Formats: sequence, structure tokens, C-alpha cells
Amino acid sequence: MASLKNLGALTLLLLLLSLTVQTWGKEDADGAGSECRVATEVSEEKASALKLKVIAIFTILIASILGISSPILLRGMPLFKPDGKVFVLVKAFASGVILATGYVHVLPDSFECLTSPCLPDYPWSKFPFTTFIAMVAAVLTLMMDSFAMSYYRKHGMNEVECEHGNQIEHGHGHGHGHSHGVGVKKLDEEASKLLRYQIIAQVLELGIVVHSVVIGLSMGASQNARTIRPLIAAICFHQLFEGVGLGGCLLQAEYKAKMKAIMVFFFSVTTPFGIALGIGLSHVYSDNSPASLIVVGVLNATSGGLLNYMALVDLLAADFMGTKLQSNMRLQMWAFIAVLLGVSGMSLMAKWA
Repeated sequence: MASLKNLGALTLLLLLLSLTVQTWGKEDADGAGSECRVATEVSEEKASALKLKVIAIFTILIASILGISSPILLRGMPLFKPDGKVFVLVKAFASGVILATGYVHVLPDSFECLTSPCLPDYPWSKFPFTTFIAMVAAVLTLMMDSFAMSYYRKHGMNEVECEHGNQIEHGHGHGHGHSHGVGVKKLDEEASKLLRYQIIAQVLELGIVVHSVVIGLSMGASQNARTIRPLIAAICFHQLFEGVGLGGCLLQAEYKAKMKAIMVFFFSVTTPFGIALGIGLSHVYSDNSPASLIVVGVLNATSGGLLNYMALVDLLAADFMGTKLQSNMRLQMWAFIAVLLGVSGMSLMAKWA
């Protein structure tokens, strides 16, 4: 009887031990399987993100080329001539896009970087660096604008005036001095206006290029396919209409073909280059490292201040205070509507980009 009790106890003990071992084995197998599944999912996510980034390089390149080239290629059509009403409305819409890019896209990104908890509390949380850097960038843009105009007027336009002055003096004598003086004055005004357009185009491209590299780098370094997918559409919209605005400035600047080609090239390739750079640095680049947060935050704040100044002062104010819109209230109202549409469309894109 005792032996039966001992056998029953031993059987019960072995049964409990086997159940325990089976449970542990199942948990270990489940744990290992779970880790393998997670690793596989991460690998698939990275592969999917890489495919989307390669697609983004080509789609954004095409959108950028179409945007900046369309005003130049369509200038032969009567509707799209620089002095036409349609061109004024398209440029107003594109200026609204550039304005919203600065305020709604670039500056908030800078705020996010420079107030990140990954940065030391002092000095980054003790001072509004984003708005300060943007303000300084806007003032420096004004200085660059002003000094460039002064320099080219002194070294470029005086030569034009002297050249025409010599022709007047030697070709026709003093009897027609007044009429030729009016001609030279008109030429001076036209040359000054053309010079202004050329400076605007160069400074605007500088601000756009800085921002484009930063957003391209961020996309290239991202491993989240769900984030990249809507970002592609948003950046294509962004590049298309920013390109239209810059292309309109190039058209008004009347650059030679070589200079136009250079500026079209740099605008078109900067975002794809940023994406490619981000892909190459994705293994070492960390969005949350203090160095990358400071660099990206400062670049975005600088770009935001520059874009806001250019959009408000050199594009919108220059057009709306000009004779064309001031003399046509109906066109001025349509231009305001175009600006609001550009601002609204680009602001809506902030939901995804």
C-alpha cells in the first residue's frame, strides 16, 4: 500500500514536472518566434521604406523639373507671358506656397528640433532660438539684397549709362541732350528692375535649396514606410509649386540659357540628393542626436526666415504694390484669392509633411 502511495506521488511529481517543462519550452519557443517575427517585420519595413525612397528620388526630381521649367517653356504662349494676367495669378499662388512653406513647414520643424528633450536644458530651453535665428536671417537677407543692388548699380549700370552717354555725345551732339537723357533714364529704370529680379531669383533659390536638402535628408534617413508614403505626395506638391514660383522669377530675370540651366539643375536635384544622402547615412545618422538636432534646427530656422522675407517683401509686396495690380482692382482681388489658395494648399500638406 505504501508502495502504491509512493508510486502515485512519483507519478504526480513526474506529471507536474513534464507540464512545467512543456510550459517553459512553449514560452521559450513563443519568445524566440516572437523575436524572429519582430526582426523579420523590421527587415521588411526597411526594405519597403528603401523602395519608397528610390521612387521618391525620381518622382520628386520629375516634379521639381516640371515646376521650375513650366514658366520658362510656356513663355511663348500669350497667356503665360510675364506681363500677362495668368502669369500674375500663377506667381501669386506660388508665392503663397513659398510663404506657407516658411511659416507652416520649416519654422515648426526648427522649433521641434531646438526644443527637443534630447538637447541639454541649458541654453536650448531658456531662449527662443528658432525665432531669433529666423529674425537674424531675414535681416541678413535684407542686407544682402540691399548691398547687392548697390554694388551692381555702381559697377554694372554706371557702365551702361556711360556707354550710352558717350554715344549720345559723340553721335548726335548737344542739341538732343534732353531726349537722350530721358532715354538713358528709362534704360536705367529697366536695368534696375531687371537687376532686382536677378537678385530675387538667386536669393530665393538659396533659401529653397537649403530647405530642400534638409527635408530630403530627413526622408532618406527615415525607416518608416507609413511616414514616407504620404510624404512623397506632399513634397512633390511642394516642389512643383515652389518651382513654379522660382521659374517665374527666372523668367522675369531674363537670364541667359546657361544660367537658367544651372539654376534649374540645382533646384531640381537638391531634394533627391538629400534623400540619397539620407539613405547613405541612415545607419549612422540619428534624428535624436544633439548634433543633428542643432544643425537641422538652425538650418531650418535660417531657411524659414529667408523664405518668409522673400515671399512677403520681394514677391508679394513687390507685385501687389506694383502698378499692374494697383491699377486693376479686379485682378488684385483674384491675385489675393490665388495667394490664399496657395497658402491653404501648402498648409494642408503640413498634415503629412
